[in-house]
Amino acid sequence: MAAKQVVDSVTMQRALTRITYEIIEQNKDLENLVLVGIKTRGIYLAERIAKRLAQLENLTVPVGELDIRLYRDDVHHQLDHHHQPNVEGSSLPVSITDRHVVLVDDVIFTGRTIRAALDALMDQGRPQKISLAVLVDRGHRELPIRPDFVGKNIPTSLNEEINVQVAELDGTDGISISKVEA
Repeated sequence: MAAKQVVDSVTMQRALTRITYEIIEQNKDLENLVLVGIKTRGIYLAERIAKRLAQLENLTVPVGELDIRLYRDDVHHQLDHHHQPNVEGSSLPVSITDRHVVLVDDVIFTGRTIRAALDALMDQGRPQKISLAVLVDRGHRELPIRPDFVGKNIPTSLNEEINVQVAELDGTDGISISKVEA
């Protein structure tokens, strides 16, 4: 079955704007905010939220990138936990210690990516607070993780896949669903 588009670029932009407004409403101290996008598409979404925050609040919010590959529980690795791991693909423009970090990702599914991201973040510093913003919540959680900001709830079956396209990578914005072949 071919992918079926469920969200177009206009609706996707509205969802990101809604997330941005919710972040503003729920945070009195926006000066303490740091947006951290989870590679790969989360980074572009975090940058868009930061741009919208700049437009709405005349405020420059730092945006970082988080590479969670070393922290995934489906990748077996040997890490010396006595030393801070070198997370090569991660880049945080400011210290996250005592800051409010908003983790940004494209889709939340089982929660395992977010668990890995939390571990990666904690190795970078000790935030005052961590919130989670996702463009799509598709359900099927395996861990007790719930996003604070959701662009769209798109219930799926386990044999479906959500595909998020961002113009920066894919040439277009949109969200589609496709069947996964067993």
